[in-house]
Amino acid sequence: MLSATSPALGAASNPLAVQSDNAYEGSFGDVKVPVVLGVMSRCPDAILCETVFDRVLEKVADKIDLSLTFIGTLNASEPDFGVTCKHGPEECAGNVHELCAIKHVPTQRWWSFVQCLNFQGRNEIGKPEKALQCAKTTELDWENSGVGACAGLDGSGKAEEGVRLLQQSVTVAQETGIEKSCTVIINGKQVCIHDETWKECEGGHAPKDFIRQIEEEYNKLNRS
Repeated sequence: MLSATSPALGAASNPLAVQSDNAYEGSFGDVKVPVVLGVMSRCPDAILCETVFDRVLEKVADKIDLSLTFIGTLNASEPDFGVTCKHGPEECAGNVHELCAIKHVPTQRWWSFVQCLNFQGRNEIGKPEKALQCAKTTELDWENSGVGACAGLDGSGKAEEGVRLLQQSVTVAQETGIEKSCTVIINGKQVCIHDETWKECEGGHAPKDFIRQIEEEYNKLNRS
């Protein structure tokens, strides 16, 4: 696995790598810090981690490019998703719901959608009716944004685009050594894991610690 102290892999081989000076430019030409959470949608550790990062986003949302990468096992014999998810096929569907939102709507909207799903309780994540309910609650236009077509207009999570996104996400997690949900990666470096408890968090694991580390990376990327 990537370690908290090891240098990030090269960009050609690692989608989570340190970004070049022209990557993720915001409206003012700033370079945003890529932040990846390696998760499973029904995992208690992931939900806790996402709750912590809800507080992080309150302070640095405009300085990061946030994404979720999903942990699973590619399985060609799995009929609906081609992936085996630790917490069952409902988790695969939940992963698809979230990946489709990430792809098709702005960060603030998909993050609110994820938080709504989490609030329903982890055993509700992946259920079609809950995805549709949370889309309505967070004003995510399921039918016209592209999310519904991606995940299935019926909320099944089994539409072609969404299943492909899930397989790609699982492949990225495997190739970059993300094994535990939740793994926090800031600018290509693993900085913390929550797996029943916080582990390998040299820089701390409170919201203020992640905010500090993001600010440090942001300043490095935007030195004049």
